[in-house]
Amino acid sequence: METKPVAQVLDPAPEQAPLAKMARTTPTDFWNDSCAVAELEYAVARGATGATSNPPIVLEVLKKEKAHWGARVPEFAKQHPDFTEVELTWGIVEEMAVRGAKVLEPVFVREKGLKGRLSLQTNPANYPNVGRMVEQAVHFASLAPNMQVKLPCTAAGIDAMEEATYRGVNINATVSFTVPQVLAAGAAVQRGLERRRAEGLETASMSPVITMMVGRLDDWMKVLVDRDNIALHPDAPNWAGVAAFKRAYGIFRERGYKARLLSAAYRHRLHWTEFVGGDVVLTMPYSWQVRFNASGIDPEPRMDAPVPADMVDDMLMRIPDFRRAYEPDGLAPAEFEHYGAASRTLRNFIQAYHDLQGQIRDMVLPNPDLKIG
Repeated sequence: METKPVAQVLDPAPEQAPLAKMARTTPTDFWNDSCAVAELEYAVARGATGATSNPPIVLEVLKKEKAHWGARVPEFAKQHPDFTEVELTWGIVEEMAVRGAKVLEPVFVREKGLKGRLSLQTNPANYPNVGRMVEQAVHFASLAPNMQVKLPCTAAGIDAMEEATYRGVNINATVSFTVPQVLAAGAAVQRGLERRRAEGLETASMSPVITMMVGRLDDWMKVLVDRDNIALHPDAPNWAGVAAFKRAYGIFRERGYKARLLSAAYRHRLHWTEFVGGDVVLTMPYSWQVRFNASGIDPEPRMDAPVPADMVDDMLMRIPDFRRAYEPDGLAPAEFEHYGAASRTLRNFIQAYHDLQGQIRDMVLPNPDLKIG
């Protein structure tokens, strides 16, 4: 990767930004990892073709777009006086998603429905219930033509992905960190597509993606190093997600899955530079997009470049949970939600969902005991 002096590229024009060049010259797409309108507009101007949301992101957007949502949430509550707090929360989540999807609509039209979607996450607390996840996924898909729906890579979530795909939902598998999880999700989507084709239903315009949260796998390796007092090479954990993602990518190509892999949870620049050139999607928070666009890095294809073997070997030898994440048969579906990174993330998403309800409550029914000013 050739690097120019940073001072020359602190604020490149949109068409000159490294991410714009990547999107223009390689098969690699990138999405905005938020549905905040201003951030999404920045990303689309530089070639982004999609966006994502989840409970923590929605909480952030309520704060970032306080001028809009500070007025809209109480107004929404007045318009729906019989709604429960839960119904109010999901009503705002859905409205926020539709608002973001509108920004992507020109991309969706230009790409004939294959790109330009916004991913909306189903209730994370429903991760063990196939029926509830499918019902909500079908509903979310009806909110806008360019909606994508996130379902978790739990044992029940895998079944929900197949059924939702069969019902015509463009899914985005999430809460996934390992090669076994994304392979199971890719196969489930494929089964759903095949069921549709067998009944003469349309699949050509469907564009499912399977997320691997590469940064959260790195995080989990670092937790294990400290927790279990492991003498691991200090650089190795930063290659964990990259190694798992690249291995899964090779298997996806061998098996011919229609779904594309998507990398998420950015922690460092390897989560960008090592995936350039792959027929994949990279979902990046706005702050990382700005950092990468100001980096002066020329995005040369590196998807097929091997991961340093000594880094992989060190983790395989010293961290059993890396082997479970890296080997295609390292986890059985029943183990998916109990894998450390998955359990941590599910708990985080569920807590954020409850925090989101609390935030909506405070916006509708302010606490009179709090000092103002």
